Amino acid sequence: MSSLRTLPRPVWILFVGSFLNKFGAFVIPFLAIYLTRQGYTLADAGLAISAYGVGNLVASLLGGYLADTIGRRKTIVLSMVSGAVSMLLLSQAHGLPAIMLLAALTGLTNELYRPAASALLADLVPTGQRVTAFSAYRMAFNAGWAFGPAVAGFLANYGYFWLFIGDAATSILFGLVAWFALPRGVRGQQKSIPWSEALKTLRHDRRLHQAMLAAMTISLVLFQMSSTFGLYVTHLGFSPATYGALISLNGALVVFCELPLTTITRRFPVRRMIALGYLLQGFGFALTGCAHTVPMLVVCVIVFTFGEMIGMPLAGAYVADLSPPHMRGRYSGAYGLTWACGLIIGPAMGMRLFAIGPAVLWFTCGALGVLAALIILANSKT
Repeated sequence: MSSLRTLPRPVWILFVGSFLNKFGAFVIPFLAIYLTRQGYTLADAGLAISAYGVGNLVASLLGGYLADTIGRRKTIVLSMVSGAVSMLLLSQAHGLPAIMLLAALTGLTNELYRPAASALLADLVPTGQRVTAFSAYRMAFNAGWAFGPAVAGFLANYGYFWLFIGDAATSILFGLVAWFALPRGVRGQQKSIPWSEALKTLRHDRRLHQAMLAAMTISLVLFQMSSTFGLYVTHLGFSPATYGALISLNGALVVFCELPLTTITRRFPVRRMIALGYLLQGFGFALTGCAHTVPMLVVCVIVFTFGEMIGMPLAGAYVADLSPPHMRGRYSGAYGLTWACGLIIGPAMGMRLFAIGPAVLWFTCGALGVLAALIILANSKT
């Protein structure tokens, strides 16, 4: 905890803004339930979430570029304001083509800030403190995740439109916090690096490629939490509020356990710990195939959340340490790109496997966890 007290004030401002934004992320975790209750098929819901992932993919590239050129703060503000507008537009969409188009726009605008936020953390925090900083950032992020879905599940009982309103409002609030409180003028360097030079650096960094491929693999598993996991819970006969409470448990565990856990995991070889985290995530989702009661679902959430708490902060800090100072936005964007690809592929893949049989889906998640661990461990002595 003493290392937390030494973090600069703008880092804490970023934590507060991230909490506000994630607390209000009401719509995406409930999008599959919302669409199926509107009469759309499982495949339609998967396509809509994948469209959000396409927007996320573009945001990873564009957000990293903007973070290194116009600056971290301006990129975050642009993301929050445009994200609020696109969310309100999505609430009024009718017909699958319009929903997919606006879901993609929402994914682009809502996720544009992520490379800038990660780059700003790396700018403000020295190497030795980055695991702590990224873990605290995730704690703030997941504190919002802990309370937001439970509130969203309650609001959904009164009408799904309120989810869109709440989501847009908290985005605007984060935008105001960023505009008035985050440092001005922070960017990779005053002169923009050409994309040709940036791509050359990214193309030759084999350790980055390994981290990206492993992250892409585990993202296919983790994104089931905001897509097929909710459908599975309601398929068992439980309410959306029960699903909201389960994913709030995920966030609450991260808030209360991740920072103490990182004080232990950071003492061990980094890639081995990341691999352990990926294995536990896969195993937790594989256990879901045996879960038919709320207590068993709680056990599954606990297992894959511990995997998340072990692997994710170490992976984020590992990529930040790999990046040259003038390329932090691009590296954060490239790493985010893998998660965007996972969001495009994962929910659609999960919906198709779920339609075949839930057991097939959860077995596949377990296998992907093992594969992700093997990838990050390849040629590893650290």
